[in-house]
Amino acid sequence: MSRMQHYKHWQLETDNDKVLWLYFNKQNAAVNTIDREVMEELSHIIDGLQNDTEHKGIIIASGKKNGFIAGADIAQFNKFKDIDQAVQLLQQGQLILDKIENLKIPTVAMIDGFCVGGGLELALACHYRVACDDPKTRLGLPEVKLGIHPGWGGSVRLPRLIGAMQGMNMVLSGHTVSGKAAAKLGFVDAAVPKRHLVKAAKYYATQHPERHKATWLQNLSNSKLARMVLANVFRKQLRAKVNPAYYPAPYNVVDNWEDAGVWGDLPMQKEARTCGKLFFSDTCENLVRVFFLQERMKGLAKEIKFSAKHVHVIGAGTMGGDIAAWCALQGMTVTLQDREPKFIAPAIKRAYKLYQEKLKEPYLVQKAMDRLMPDVQGDGIGRADVIIEAIFEDLATKQALFKSLEMKAKPDAILATNTSSIPLDDINTVMQRPERLVGIHFFNPVAKMQLVEIVQGQVTDPSIVQKAIAFTRKIDRLPLPVKSSPGFLVNRVLMPYLLEAVAMIKEGVPAEAIDKAMVDFGMPMGPVALADAVGLDVCLSVAKYLGEYMNTSIPPELVQLVEKGKLGRKTGEGFYKYTKAGKQIKNKDFKYNKPLETISDRLILRMLDEAFACLREGVVADADLLDAGMIFGTGFAPFRGGPICYARSKGIHELYNQYIKQREQLGEKMIARHDWEATGV
Repeated sequence: MSRMQHYKHWQLETDNDKVLWLYFNKQNAAVNTIDREVMEELSHIIDGLQNDTEHKGIIIASGKKNGFIAGADIAQFNKFKDIDQAVQLLQQGQLILDKIENLKIPTVAMIDGFCVGGGLELALACHYRVACDDPKTRLGLPEVKLGIHPGWGGSVRLPRLIGAMQGMNMVLSGHTVSGKAAAKLGFVDAAVPKRHLVKAAKYYATQHPERHKATWLQNLSNSKLARMVLANVFRKQLRAKVNPAYYPAPYNVVDNWEDAGVWGDLPMQKEARTCGKLFFSDTCENLVRVFFLQERMKGLAKEIKFSAKHVHVIGAGTMGGDIAAWCALQGMTVTLQDREPKFIAPAIKRAYKLYQEKLKEPYLVQKAMDRLMPDVQGDGIGRADVIIEAIFEDLATKQALFKSLEMKAKPDAILATNTSSIPLDDINTVMQRPERLVGIHFFNPVAKMQLVEIVQGQVTDPSIVQKAIAFTRKIDRLPLPVKSSPGFLVNRVLMPYLLEAVAMIKEGVPAEAIDKAMVDFGMPMGPVALADAVGLDVCLSVAKYLGEYMNTSIPPELVQLVEKGKLGRKTGEGFYKYTKAGKQIKNKDFKYNKPLETISDRLILRMLDEAFACLREGVVADADLLDAGMIFGTGFAPFRGGPICYARSKGIHELYNQYIKQREQLGEKMIARHDWEATGV
């Protein structure tokens, strides 16, 4: 490099081929995020290059080892004074990216690692984009997941570049894609191995090949007539997934696109205006809160130096097999044990399907399969850093297993149980060192559910809990520390909610009405459909176990269905009937004369009572972690911010009095009342 200019967040260098390299290296930050100061500095640099004739091109790259740009600094979202200020700052950002787009010398974005949100918007303003083909490189515009939409031109430039069908789909879904997929879609010019990335970037910067343009058909998809037709298609697809009252952002994108298209100044103006308004919506506020809750969980045990390389899983059923498959997907050596090979085979088959879906490339699938090894004899026990028990829920069987494991395992190996409800202090009584036992409780389906409860018994060594948390982060899951008490957090709060739904069916409320009420509230699935999906036998088992501790009655309807072998989706019938493919046979003609809110109010209040009980008993450290657990463990409506956040927004005192009145109307004697406000929330 012949010349170098340092700024606070940027570094400008010139190489021997007269190519400018503009490195983004945000000061005092682990990853690159964009804020006002970063953009103002970038604007100053770009202004100095407006009349540049000396250089062949500019390559914008990351100065950090980790990723390209992780979008806007979300901490800035809460600092806008009003909508006008938000809109003004968005428009300033648009103008800065316009200046990049209008530079006379070619600009190339060299993308290695994550390139999302504002990072991709910056890249789209460049003339060319080259990306690493490594699986860690992901590109997308996920703003809708924060209750907003792109505000620096992303919802305009992407459909303009690759057509409305693919471009709008990416904006509306918030999905990210790999470098290879981005190249196939057309918004990346080349996806190459890391060793060729610099060479590819310099090729575009110095040779100036023809820039990517939308095809005739893609251009047609953005025409006035096409927009009139396609906008309704997009809205119909959105309505099948999200309610516009709760998630207005993607609907705003469709409205803007239909009204203004993708050419000229008007689309950008509309984008800035609607995005600015969304910053002040309850949805955005709550989803930003959820984002920071997620970041808090990711930061737990960050300083703990525990690197598990070998995981041994005992029990190759649905949970155990899928835990083993997930750990191997994350790069660990995994041995999977069960009584006979025939019990392990289905798990290996499911793992292969998962790897094909996630990894795509045959050689990567094979490498993952090579890391997952059947182990009927349990030879992996003595070599494993983490041993996870995932057998059926029986106390005596688990006790016998851990008594045996303690003798065979390495002294420093983590001994973990995936029990969903049995307290650790019941299991560890047979162990010589009961402090070794920790709970690492996954949720089904393992590959989709981010939450893992890290369960600490009364005698569990805190350092082992920290190691279990570190392990959970290593496999890209969100750890939630919980106290070992019946049902821990998620099942403890969820089970009364499910049982209340069954009780309502007994009262004559149609299952379809119950599920629709809760989906309308914002749940991903209604409680009756959820019970069928989990398995009514599993629900009954957990309900019986929790009932012993919490003095709750079990609806006879649930017992009868299990006795008849009607266990839900897996047997073709439960509360609902299912096709051979496992699809629910719906009755859309159900009749329910009262407002559906009467159902959701009753069920949510029952859930809230249990949630406040968990806070009172210290099952989790605080209300924020409880909200995070219920969002990431059950899908509790994220736009509502979690159960406790929802209660705060509605008034805890008012909801508590409503709950007491409700239970008394149902004939319950509310003798031992525990005021929700007494938890100090």
